[in-house]
Amino acid sequence: MNVLIILFCILLLILLITKAKLNPFLAFLVVSVVTGLMLGIPAGSIVGSVERGIGSMLGGLVIIIVLGAMLGKLVAETGAAQQITRVLMNLFGQKNIQWALMVTGFVVGIPLFYNVGFVLLVPLIFGVAYQYRLNAVFIGIPMLAALSVTHGFLPPHPSPTALVGQLEADMGLTLIYGFCLALPAIILAGPLFAKSLKRINARPLDTFQPETLPDDRLPGAFNSFLSALLPVVLLATVAIIQLNWPPGGKAGLVLTFLGEPSVVMIISLAYATIAIGLRNGFSITQTMAFYTEAIKDIAPILLIVGGAGALKQVFIESGVSAELVAGLQGWSVHPLILGWTIAGIIRVAIGSATVAGLTAAGIIAPMMGSIEADPNLMVLAVGAGSLLFSHVNDSGFWMYKEYFNLSIKDTILSWSIMETIVSVTGLAGALILDLVI
Repeated sequence: MNVLIILFCILLLILLITKAKLNPFLAFLVVSVVTGLMLGIPAGSIVGSVERGIGSMLGGLVIIIVLGAMLGKLVAETGAAQQITRVLMNLFGQKNIQWALMVTGFVVGIPLFYNVGFVLLVPLIFGVAYQYRLNAVFIGIPMLAALSVTHGFLPPHPSPTALVGQLEADMGLTLIYGFCLALPAIILAGPLFAKSLKRINARPLDTFQPETLPDDRLPGAFNSFLSALLPVVLLATVAIIQLNWPPGGKAGLVLTFLGEPSVVMIISLAYATIAIGLRNGFSITQTMAFYTEAIKDIAPILLIVGGAGALKQVFIESGVSAELVAGLQGWSVHPLILGWTIAGIIRVAIGSATVAGLTAAGIIAPMMGSIEADPNLMVLAVGAGSLLFSHVNDSGFWMYKEYFNLSIKDTILSWSIMETIVSVTGLAGALILDLVI
């Protein structure tokens, strides 16, 4: 009976977001209260459960997500992203423009949140298309595939960062495994898949032709790359050292401290503030203004993350997790496939990758102690499922369609299939890693 209640409440969440057009945070609050009542939590205790869920979810994430947003905003506003693109275009040459744009999307997409990265990088695609008279979809899909992968697979993006916390995974290991999955997913969904899209004739609007900073205003190439990639470098380095040469004593404590994601983000933002902000002619007032705008941009995502935490807490405190575990013990499906499927169904129904991933994790998290699944790989499987088949209920679908000025049919044949390739490749990679590690 409890399983039916959960299914009903997930359907209610979907309907409130898609049909009633309710703000996702409000939808999570409503569904959390309804779920608590239906699962037998005393009415006087439901509000406490919701508050504990929001607090426990956001407690460890606010620093990481907010500082990540600040870093991404700084990389965009100071011209560091433009410098990264310029270097990679010169390195790869005109023959390999697709690969240059793909690598640009991957490097710049690590610190930038998806919508910011899309708005920043799509004009670059159009600029290259105009300059070299190339098909915008053909050269653009590889870059957008890279952006999508970083959004779904790699911390410090909100969804994978929140999934790490919910599923009690390790941020560094998840990042390393995520890179292993990201590269084949980007290549398959990017340059290889794009070969079939040359017939799709995009007509980008003149409005979206790029406005670029003059060369003398751009930060140096080294500082641009290091500022964008420093969180990844620090997290991966600490994780590798701890796996292969774990130090003891005070050195071990220092390494553990430096490997904390919040500390990594503080160090990275401090470096970027100086290297590409203050040293590049931006005043402290201008830099802080960028950070204020970044906080405004990320606030809705933080609320969605908190709302998902409320629903997860209701699942835990109602005791429904025990029934779910008992029901799944008879299933022959692999746990990673289960997590991917749940996230995929919610993604197709709701449209939001963040909501899909966090909702699926809320269902899976209480079972992690009873199923044989690596939590780091479960983060990636759920993240991959949350990217499955973006269509008309996803804002990303419409951004792509309108920016590239395509028909709905051509948008599905290019964008929706690209997202699906990323999703399926991510699951396949997680299953392969599960056999190896």
